[in-house]
Amino acid sequence: MVDLGDFDDYSADEGDGDGTADDTEPIDSSESDAFERTAVEPRGEDSGVGTITVSEGLRIGEDDDETTLRAYVTRGNRASVRIGTYLLASYPDGESLFCRIASLEYAQQFHADDATEIHARRAMRSDGIDESEYKFVASLEPVAVLYTEGGELKRRMTDRVPKPQTVVREATDSAEIKTGLKIPEDGVFLGHLSVGGETVTTAASPPTIDYRLKDDYEAGDPLVFRHSLIAGGTGSGKTHAAKNVLRQYLADERTYPMDDGRTAQAAVVQFDPQDEYAQMHDDNPELDDEYARRLEREGVAYGGHEDTIAFVPTVGSASYAAGHHRAEQLEFTIPFSMVHENPWLVAGSGLNDNQYGALTSVLLPRFENQYGPEATYEQFTSFLDDPALREELDESGRVHEATFDAVRRRVLGFGHVFDQDAQPITDLVSEFVRPGGLTVVPTYHITDSRAAETVVLALSSLLIDQKLSNDPTYDRIKETPLVLGMDEAHNFLTDADSVQAGKVIRKFTEAAKQGRKERLGLFLITQDPQDIDDAVFKQINTTVVLNLGDEDAIKSVNIPSNLESKVPYMEKGQMVVYSPDNSEPVELIGLSRCLTRHGRD
Repeated sequence: MVDLGDFDDYSADEGDGDGTADDTEPIDSSESDAFERTAVEPRGEDSGVGTITVSEGLRIGEDDDETTLRAYVTRGNRASVRIGTYLLASYPDGESLFCRIASLEYAQQFHADDATEIHARRAMRSDGIDESEYKFVASLEPVAVLYTEGGELKRRMTDRVPKPQTVVREATDSAEIKTGLKIPEDGVFLGHLSVGGETVTTAASPPTIDYRLKDDYEAGDPLVFRHSLIAGGTGSGKTHAAKNVLRQYLADERTYPMDDGRTAQAAVVQFDPQDEYAQMHDDNPELDDEYARRLEREGVAYGGHEDTIAFVPTVGSASYAAGHHRAEQLEFTIPFSMVHENPWLVAGSGLNDNQYGALTSVLLPRFENQYGPEATYEQFTSFLDDPALREELDESGRVHEATFDAVRRRVLGFGHVFDQDAQPITDLVSEFVRPGGLTVVPTYHITDSRAAETVVLALSSLLIDQKLSNDPTYDRIKETPLVLGMDEAHNFLTDADSVQAGKVIRKFTEAAKQGRKERLGLFLITQDPQDIDDAVFKQINTTVVLNLGDEDAIKSVNIPSNLESKVPYMEKGQMVVYSPDNSEPVELIGLSRCLTRHGRD
């Protein structure tokens, strides 16, 4: 093979020794007419990152595939622009097109075939490329048109095309960016706006752009009552993020108007399978004075929440250890009387429709009539052990003996769940639901998953039933704004094919539909969003997605495709927020420090 590696050793001064003109002495340039060099750089200073081009068309359409919007990026700006960067292109009348970079590409300035050996080896021996030989073009996605009305910056849908050669500049003003993305000025703090994992900064103080969720009735309903989902894999920071959001709902100044004219703080009830949220009672020692001042400047609530109580379910011989937090603890039990309102609590997950009908229409009503509404689980099992009852119901045709036996088998095994040696939760409702208070229900100490599931579903059903009732037994629940938090929600709201699962899903779906009116917000946390039933998922308005590695999980959260592709690569604390009634879809970086105590020593 011929070695082409010596082409760079050739000098025009050497000649080739054949006696021709190129062997003569070089001409002294001083003796000839010298050419005057012409400056190619334009005079003045550049402003912006580039200009709108029309080389491949310039079109704004109602559909994305009808839009062609591209900008030439000048050499000095190429290293700093990123996909997702927000830009502004001004119209002659003072309005501006707010857009984001959707793609970036190099193109040849002049037609040439650079897929050759000589081009490749030249590049391999050089220190870099000559940017002047290439075009660098950004494809832009229009987001909104910004305009001023009555001295106020507003936005509307994109309805006009910018002029050719319009200068595009990076959006660096907080007001322009927040207006362009429809981010509320006030509300519940989630994090700071970012692009590609880097925080968006401005010249203001603080330089970051805070992202908040609407939390008043001026422009619709508070989004807390439109329901939220935090999804993230193990180690993504979802519990850290959830604690920080819940801390904002517990701020002293955050209240909601009630139908009777008063205002009230929300009560937060958080189901906690990993025993992490009771730590919200304690301060985070890593929050130093400087960091605290920064939080105060941004209006972010921080510090341990004193009104935090761990409601510990008494289940059999399970014991609860609380060395990792200083919150008050209060033990309780689930009374069997709650089963009369929610029979599926004692049905497990194995009853078919015929068996469930026998339980709800025949056995439980007869038991209540015979023993009274406050009868215990032990009495119920004794009631089912009566062979005369089994024979009577079979002979009367009301319940076949095989159905009776199946029901009896399914309802056994709850003796360690109901009516334990502690106060019934129905006697503790005023302590359980407290305006401005955080109630944490840990279940980590319960090793029986069926028992833990029964406790969580019994308590959540109590709260939902009372919230939706027109004639509630417990006015405290009905008259208090309520955030119902559920970690590992996929374990309770799955779309499993069973009577119990169907009842649970219908209850939570109805709660979600009525949440705005009843001031009830679901706050779901999960690492497996694909397992949450679609009927519940459809009611979620705000989805916060941290790192997820599972493709099915990523697809299930229904975020825009341009953000979906970033999810597997996000670092801890990075998140995507999709909340159509709040803002455009955005990337955020959460606070690096938890606002309350987090993690175990």
